[in-house]
Order: sequence, then structure tokens, then C-alpha cells
Amino acid sequence: MQFTITGKLVDTQEKKIYAAAITVGNGKIESITPIDDESAAQHYILPGFIDSHVHIESSMLVPRQFARLAVVHGTVATVSDPHEIANVCGMKGVEYMIGNGKTVPFKFFFGAPSCVPATTFETAGATLDTAEVAALLQKEEIHYLSEMMNFPGVLYNDQVVMDKIWAARRAGKPIDGHAPGLRGDQARLYIEAGEPGNVIISTDHECFTREEALDKLEYGMRIIIREGSAARNFEALIDLLNDHPEDIMFGSDDKHPDSLVAGHINQLCARAVAKGIDVFKVLQAACVTPVLHYNLPVGLLRVGDAADFIVTSDLQQFNVLQTYINGELVAENGTSNIASQTSSHINNFNCSAKTLADFQLPWKGETIIPVIEALDGQLITNKLMLSPKTHDGQLVSDTDRDILKMAVVNRYTDAVVALAFIKNTGLQQGAIASSVAHDSHNIVAVGVDDESLCQAVNAVIAQQGGVSCVGPQGLQVLPLPVAGLMSAEDGYEVARSYTAIDAMAKSLGSTLSAPFMTLSFMALLVIPHLKLSDLGLFDGDAFKLIAP
Repeated sequence: MQFTITGKLVDTQEKKIYAAAITVGNGKIESITPIDDESAAQHYILPGFIDSHVHIESSMLVPRQFARLAVVHGTVATVSDPHEIANVCGMKGVEYMIGNGKTVPFKFFFGAPSCVPATTFETAGATLDTAEVAALLQKEEIHYLSEMMNFPGVLYNDQVVMDKIWAARRAGKPIDGHAPGLRGDQARLYIEAGEPGNVIISTDHECFTREEALDKLEYGMRIIIREGSAARNFEALIDLLNDHPEDIMFGSDDKHPDSLVAGHINQLCARAVAKGIDVFKVLQAACVTPVLHYNLPVGLLRVGDAADFIVTSDLQQFNVLQTYINGELVAENGTSNIASQTSSHINNFNCSAKTLADFQLPWKGETIIPVIEALDGQLITNKLMLSPKTHDGQLVSDTDRDILKMAVVNRYTDAVVALAFIKNTGLQQGAIASSVAHDSHNIVAVGVDDESLCQAVNAVIAQQGGVSCVGPQGLQVLPLPVAGLMSAEDGYEVARSYTAIDAMAKSLGSTLSAPFMTLSFMALLVIPHLKLSDLGLFDGDAFKLIAP
């Protein structure tokens, strides 16, 4: 099919805007012709947006449903790490994501997960060994080696880690980084990955200070400014775009369904422009650099390119009027043209319902205990040493000081429940639980009493995955039967259900902007400083399990 569209063309290569007629045929840009009729150009035509680092699973939607929501906001492609489902279902999980993504006219570019399991200090559902990672990297659907989270392994030349890096190098595919807090020589050694003077690990999305990002930029890395539902680094890093426009990209990392309904990369563009950053620098990060860095077959509004572009009413709010992928109109005026369609399920869930006794923690005379301090908007946590509250010989939650009992339950087999305490969730009643618990996706829960904890966890087990909330008003559950991570149901309905359960958690007192997203990272061992795995408390600085 051939058609012509007119508008103000935003030429990101020449950095100019002019009225033009764009002819599309067979999914490609056939011609671009300047026109004099300014009245025919009341809107803007620009390349589509790309999320440069995202785990689709964290949207709680299968790829098809994610695409259905994302195209409304002008997103045409994602650089997607299927690390979450790989930790649950292994190679079959990665293949599921690729296959489901192919059912829609959206450009999913998946990576080969590099760290499955992420550490040896937790129980995962699967393993991807070096041979499997190398096999994935040979697939045309796999475009890069996903974030190398084992930064100690890189720094100390762990053989398994280096073999995976070399597999990506042999395949000629880039390597994503994950090195929170690394500065100076440590950052340089990580980036060089055993090859002094060369940039081997070429991106990082974990910078939470400007100084850290500048160190990594100096050594040749590109920085992905992450703004997700829980981890938000936009404000700290966005000024870097002024001086490093070709080395910055935008990514969401983890975005819950209600956030995705509200907006995507378009929101970051609007916020950047509002700060006075040149629109061409903004679009370089949102549209151009991801294509160049990952060598993606995504069009950039050039003759011969794939017809991947969007029409916006302005270049301030980036209100998206139309989204085209390979010349197909996939969204218009806030409505997705990607149909909702039932998808198949895949899962790995094998634990029994728990009892009240599983959540009891006897007091052994401790005067102080290690406590996880959650930080709203950050994945990093603090390690506090605080006096515990006791009752009838048990360590119990202390709502007055906002120090609550937390549990991680092995979902792959029946095992002892790991227990600890967490500060800053804000809950005053009930409990919340989730089988979305990075990176091994066991069940994570926090509650003000053992009864509520047990009920919330068992609600998740009964659904073979999901998020739950227990309070005086009853029980709410959002089932996530696809790997215990995602729903295959209509994305807008899932978003509404998530909004309701999120509101319930906040009605119980949670002061977190995204209670379930923050909870999901409290078992993420590769982010300092203190976390809880199903095997116990983990010190991220010493990189070892510690006694409760």
C-alpha cells in the first residue's frame, strides 16, 4: 500500500524542521519532498520513540499487550531484556517472549540474558549456562548481551563471565552494563572487561548520580537515563544531555501497567524540553542513538528507511496523533489499533500454601538487628542496625517506627521462609505480596502481622503467581499466570486492576509512590546495600549472606 503524508518534518540528521510530503510504499519511505504550503503542515512528523532498556515482564503484560499500550505514546521499538522470565523458565521463557512479540507489528529487540541466575545466593527457577547464552546470541532475534550484573565477576575476570562476554564479541553484538555505584578505576576496569583501552561493556542504566555517570562517559560508555515506576534517575542525570547528546539514551527499565497507560518515552521528551534542552538533542536520545548503538532496523525518516514514524501536535508535550510501524498505522488519537488477543501461558510454580508458623521469628535476645531501609524512587537500599520489637518471645512488626516484617518465600519448591525487617514501607494495616521479585521471582511480602503476611502470600500461591493485598476491607489479587510475572489479558484491564490494588496498598498506609514495584526490588541482591533472598539476608557490599 502506498500513501503520502504531509507535515512539518523534524529532520534529526540535518537538525532542521521544514514542511514536507512523505511518500510511503511497501513499508518504507519512498520519497521526502519539501513543500511550500505551510498551511498543510499543522503537525510534526518525527522518528518513533525507542525504550532503550526495559524488562517487558515488569509491565505485568505479555509483549503483545505491552505493544498495544506503548504505540499510543509513539513508541515503535524496545531494547528488551527477557532476564525476568529467563530466571523463571530459562530458555523456554526467552523463546516465549520472542514468539509472543512476533504476533504484533511492533519492534521488540531482545537480548541474551547474561546472569541467570543473577547470583548463587538465591533460588532461581532456571539457569542459562555459557553454551545457551552463546546459542541465543547466534539468533537473529537476539541483538545484544543483556546487562552484565555480575560486576565483581568482570572486575576479577571470572571465567564464566568472560566467556559470555566473548560470545557476544564473536557474534558482533553489543554488551549492556549494570554497575551501580562504580566510579573511577573500577568503572574503567568494568567497561574495558579485560581489554585495556577498549570499550567492551558499552552502556549503563544504573547511574544514580551525575558524578557516577560522568566517570562512565569519560571511559566511553553510553548512559541510559532510567525513569521507571520505582527507579527514577531523570532529574539527577538529564542535564548531561546538553553536553553529551550522542551518548545518552532513555529507558524505563521497569514500568508497571498503570504507568504505561499514562505515558512512555514521550513523557521524558516533554520533561527534557521543558528544562530548556534543545529538541534535537532530546530526539537524539529518544530516537536516534538507540538505532545507531544497537544497529537496529528501525527507520529514522530517511529515504529507504522503514516507515517507522510518529505524528505529534507539538514539540513541547509531544502529544502523539498517529504512530506508524513499517508503514502501518498502529495507533491514532489515543487509540491502539493493535487488537487485544489471548496468548498462551508458560509458568514454573511449585510450592504449597504456608502456615502461620512459617512467618514467626523467635527472639533470641538480640538487642539490635539489621533492617533494610527502602528508599522511594531508588533500587538501592540502606542497611540500618535498629532495636527490634518483641512480643511473647517473637520478633514482630513495629508500626510506630515503620519497621515491618518482610518475607521471601521460595516458589519453586517447599522450603523454610526467609524473614527479616524493612523500614519505610509505611503500611499501618495488613500486608502486600508479589511473585514479581527481582531477580529470581520468588514471593516477596511485607506486613504488619503474621496473619496478614500468611494470607497475602497464600493468595499469590493460589493463583500460581500475582500480586495481593490484605486489609480490613478484605483481599484483592491480580493474577499473573504467565511465569508468575505477566497477564495475557487486555492491557488496559490489567492496568485498571493494578491501579485498584495499588490504591488499596496506599489506603493501608503505604507512603511509597509504587509500593509493589519497590517491594519487587527488595530481593534484588545485585543492588546494594541490604536485601533479602529466599536464603536469608544479603549484604550487597560484602556480597555475601549474613545472619538474620
